[in-house]
Amino acid sequence: MELPALVTALALLEYMFFSFKVGTSRARYEVPAPATSGHPEWERLFRVQQNTLEQLVVFLPSLWVFSSLIGPTLGAAIGMGFVIGRPIYFASYVRDPESRTTGFLIGYLTNVVLLLGSLGGVTYALL
Repeated sequence: MELPALVTALALLEYMFFSFKVGTSRARYEVPAPATSGHPEWERLFRVQQNTLEQLVVFLPSLWVFSSLIGPTLGAAIGMGFVIGRPIYFASYVRDPESRTTGFLIGYLTNVVLLLGSLGGVTYALL
């Protein structure tokens, strides 16, 4: 289960980086805490962080259920889609929110595959 653990750690490091970018850019864009609106670029950074958090809620349990029931190597390989898609989403969303689709779809489809595979694995185990 080392590979799913590695993918988990990478995904969490990405999230911490996005959170760090939001926090450090508050001063640059003069968005005092606890405000959640302000300069448009800061708002885009904030949305990337929040969307990543929303997706992690599905990604992490699905990665681990899939890896436990289907296989850790395949689970980790699929899970890397999330780790690869998030920086693409980050860069495109901060540059131009309309261009975020590719990065978003990579992560979202990764979640769909892991979740459906988890459901299949649970169903198979129960039968």
